[in-house]
Amino acid sequence: MLDLNFVRDHLELVEEKLRQRGMDPNELLRNFREIDTRRRAAITESENLKAQRNRASDEIAKLKKNKQDATALIEETKNLRGQIEEREKAAEAADGELREILNSIPNLPSDSVPVGHSEADNKEVRRWGTPREFKFAPKPHWELGEHLGILDLERAVKITGARFAVYWDLGAKLERALANFMLDLHTKEHGYTEVLPPFLVNADSMYGTGQLPKFEADLFKAPHGEKNLYLIPTAEVPVTNLYRDEILDPERLPISLTAYTPCFRSEAGSYGKDVRGIIRQHQFQKVELVKFTRPENSYDEHEKLTRNAETVLQKLGLPYRVVVLSTGDMGFSSAKTYDLEVWLPGQQLFREISSCSNFEAFQARRANIRYRPEGKKGTEFVHTLNGSGLAVGRTWLAILENYQQEDGSVLIPDALRPYMGVEKIEARKIG
Repeated sequence: MLDLNFVRDHLELVEEKLRQRGMDPNELLRNFREIDTRRRAAITESENLKAQRNRASDEIAKLKKNKQDATALIEETKNLRGQIEEREKAAEAADGELREILNSIPNLPSDSVPVGHSEADNKEVRRWGTPREFKFAPKPHWELGEHLGILDLERAVKITGARFAVYWDLGAKLERALANFMLDLHTKEHGYTEVLPPFLVNADSMYGTGQLPKFEADLFKAPHGEKNLYLIPTAEVPVTNLYRDEILDPERLPISLTAYTPCFRSEAGSYGKDVRGIIRQHQFQKVELVKFTRPENSYDEHEKLTRNAETVLQKLGLPYRVVVLSTGDMGFSSAKTYDLEVWLPGQQLFREISSCSNFEAFQARRANIRYRPEGKKGTEFVHTLNGSGLAVGRTWLAILENYQQEDGSVLIPDALRPYMGVEKIEARKIG
């Protein structure tokens, strides 16, 4: 959420940044100035009426002390009380209207973000690795997985429905090996602390990271008593909300956390896209990286977090590129996002495998996460960052496609062999 005072004082800047995102400022901001003016007028009138009531109360006390008639003034204070309540209700109603507007406004893009209309305007930052040259036509992962007997989409449909998967034998072990490898790398080499959070969260948590109220259609929710709980779309939600409504010790910053969890997404509006294989699933597993930083350090920490995610791909020998998303392709809460896109030879394209974002104070303001800067009075909002380190399922399929052999087997990358206990996956009967 943006700061109300910032929007009020920099309304033209906010309008321009929204236009850079391809949005209509008039639609999002609506009659912001009129509502804000009405709210401030109601507050001023209320304060003036309270001062008038206080003066009347003092005069009533004097009259009573001198045993004089105070009936008229008493009646006046009753009328003032009603007028005050009326102004306070008007201010409260305007507050609600402004909060509704602020809830609908996305974060403002950093000045370093390229201005564009869509993903076509994203800018490539760097590449790593050289795509392998095959002496045969490489297959996509869904053909390899079926041939090897490690990926079963038909039984997943029977059990649950479309966009779910069953992994068998070494396919299941590869998923587990990847998660353990990523967690070990981030905790032992990159200094993150591992967390195992709940996979169901409340509405306040979803609001804190920006999923609610705007993106409720993308969530799976479960009735729980008089309220709903939500299956997490990413570990970003519970891990960021660990510190909701808390004031952090500045000496602890930056705080770097990592978590391995399932992720659940309804993929509303995506039907017909990526129907083959496991690119776009309702349930998938992911290792998440989350940071809480001082504002002045957040962009340096953003670069570090992105490099931490890249290290996973480098150690696995998977070619990839890094792109910075344009203003027209950014997420709602993000101020700047890098996407890591891994090369998939079976499909002859790059696919996003991690998004690494700096949210600045946008999430912290919604979740009320603060710290006390040294030498200053009061508190300030921290900056929050997160990124996939990595999406396990997409790393799984990237290994199949990049390490496939002509006979249909798949070699295991050297870094994963201690976790797998085998050097290759060969065909076997499924189930």
